[in-house]
Amino acid sequence: MDLVLNRADYSQVGVTSQKTMKLLPASRHRAAQKVVIGDHDGVVLCFGMKKGEAVAVFKTLPGQKIARLELGGVLNTPQEKIFIAAGSEIRGFTKRGKQFLSFETNLTESIKAMHISGSDLFLSASYIYNHYCDCKDQHYYLSADKINDVICLPVERVPQITPILACQDRVLRVLQGSDVIYEIEVPGPPAVLALHNGNGGNSGEDLLFGTADGKLGLIQITTSKPVHKWEVGNERKRGGILCIDSFDIMGDGVKDLLVGRDDGMVEVYSLDNTEEPVLRFDLALSESVTSIQGGCVGKDGYDEIVVSTYSGWVTGLTTEPVHKESGPGEELKINQEMQSKISSLRNELEHLQYKVLQERENYQQSSQSSKAKSAAPPFSINDKFTLNKDDASYSLILEVQTAIDNVLIQSDVPIDLLDVDKNSAVVSFSSCDSEIRSIEGQYGTLQAYVTPRIQPKTCQVRQYHIRPLSLHQRTHCIDHSRPMNTLTLTGQFSFAEVHSWVVFCLPEVPEKPPAGECVTFHFQNTFLDTQLESVYRKGEGVFKSDNISTISILKDVLSKEATKRKINLNISYEINEVSVRHTLMLIHPKLEYQLLLAKKVQLIDALKELQVHEGNTNFLIPEYRCILEEADHLQEEYKKQPAHLERLYGMITDLFIDKFKFKGTNVKTKVPLLLQILDSYDQNALIAFFDAA
Repeated sequence: MDLVLNRADYSQVGVTSQKTMKLLPASRHRAAQKVVIGDHDGVVLCFGMKKGEAVAVFKTLPGQKIARLELGGVLNTPQEKIFIAAGSEIRGFTKRGKQFLSFETNLTESIKAMHISGSDLFLSASYIYNHYCDCKDQHYYLSADKINDVICLPVERVPQITPILACQDRVLRVLQGSDVIYEIEVPGPPAVLALHNGNGGNSGEDLLFGTADGKLGLIQITTSKPVHKWEVGNERKRGGILCIDSFDIMGDGVKDLLVGRDDGMVEVYSLDNTEEPVLRFDLALSESVTSIQGGCVGKDGYDEIVVSTYSGWVTGLTTEPVHKESGPGEELKINQEMQSKISSLRNELEHLQYKVLQERENYQQSSQSSKAKSAAPPFSINDKFTLNKDDASYSLILEVQTAIDNVLIQSDVPIDLLDVDKNSAVVSFSSCDSEIRSIEGQYGTLQAYVTPRIQPKTCQVRQYHIRPLSLHQRTHCIDHSRPMNTLTLTGQFSFAEVHSWVVFCLPEVPEKPPAGECVTFHFQNTFLDTQLESVYRKGEGVFKSDNISTISILKDVLSKEATKRKINLNISYEINEVSVRHTLMLIHPKLEYQLLLAKKVQLIDALKELQVHEGNTNFLIPEYRCILEEADHLQEEYKKQPAHLERLYGMITDLFIDKFKFKGTNVKTKVPLLLQILDSYDQNALIAFFDAA
């Protein structure tokens, strides 16, 4: 069954955060619902649609930025009380806009996530989780990494209160009181949690999660251990998931999954008679989708998906057809309504143009005054710099509440800029070396100068750190049977100092030192699949990796950072010769694939000429015919991975140099010979060269 949805823009508020828009419960089945939304100006707006126009039910005065908006009420009754989180305060409003609650929490940081269930309130700041009951403190938990979202299994359906925290270190932490019962590793940093079917599914224990790198999954949270039901990857390389809802938009009696992403994608997955969700509908909006919910807003009887976007648009994707079949006399009525609407919009536009002209004249006059003061207009930037595991690249996403005029990217380290399908920007390079893909061992800062299309011209700068081991990502288990090289540091340094060095070297490490006297972090290289274990405490740090180059980079960078702070380090290392061959074996399939891909792409033009000359491909061997048939796909893949081969050559060269550097031998003069061996690649010849040198 094909799903046809038509877009209708209802209203615009200020910039919005994740999960700040809800639909109030309907008075009857498929009756039009009211929309309530909170924005960064601190305004809560509740509106309904009347004759195609948004009519406000209530609107609050501006205040602190609203980070979350949830609906609540007495259990097993319609959830129509509105709760907002702003700063460290929770405020409650009735559906008519009367404030009935103002609760100042004891949190020292701003609230980032909130869940409400009856009289229970679950809150989290960056690292702190609190549970309140009737506004009285009940439980508290300090997380090892940032908390992105919090939810609780439905208390009316499960025997005990079970909160779940979505943490940045790729872990869901299931709590009981103030203690963690168990941890669940998920395939990416979880950004959002939602109850399956809105009520936890058949058991009340089913939990949906969406990750910052675009993966979706369902887990059953039992009292003893979790049950992973399904996971949907992100093969299409779409954005991170910001919001999830369950609603029967297909009209088949089974609730579908509604998903909103930070690249503007809205998706509908159906769950009927399949083990995994099936994508039924998708639509790309021009900005990130911060909230999503199924319901009925525009007109009674027509289901729709309602979304809010980063810049504050509230948009409906409705099942109501654009062109209706009209009976005698109705066509005239529709035309009159349309004419009236067009006339109203034209008057509003003229009024706005006149107002802009007036303000521009006032600005020109004031700028010529001797007492004139220049002020740059403020604007909000939503940015994200994340590592993609699939192709070992970083995505830099920049979103502004108004149109972007230009973005200047500046880097003090070599990077490769990769184009993406959804990029509409025109790219021009400066005359400097234009080598965003980083090379491990080279580190520095990437700066983005963002200039929006507003007057007077203004610019904001965002900085992103490219770390020495930028291609590593956190994992929670490694293979200890691998041949490991060990780097040991000892000296007069504190736990906070050694933690700051690890933060400097590796991504996805929490900025605050974790609780306890000793900490262990595991990492995996997204490009080579090599691993790293770091264990450190006050006065000692031990780093183990099956890649000598990783140990070499850490040795150089950590000793440099310690020297900057005038700390005397004692450095010792144990090199496992077997690890070199092990790393070459990991590189082998990637290198072989890239060499074959490059060879096939080089043959395409010659084969096409032969095809034109001969008029057919019957005379070609099957291998060459296959290359011609897949020519477009091969060229597209090669275009997406322009520097893969060079990167692999570079990593093998670094491995060769680092192996002998630890022996005190400089082998840089032998690098040209190594490159010759790589050009006519044979795995055994390469291993023999490493052993003989």
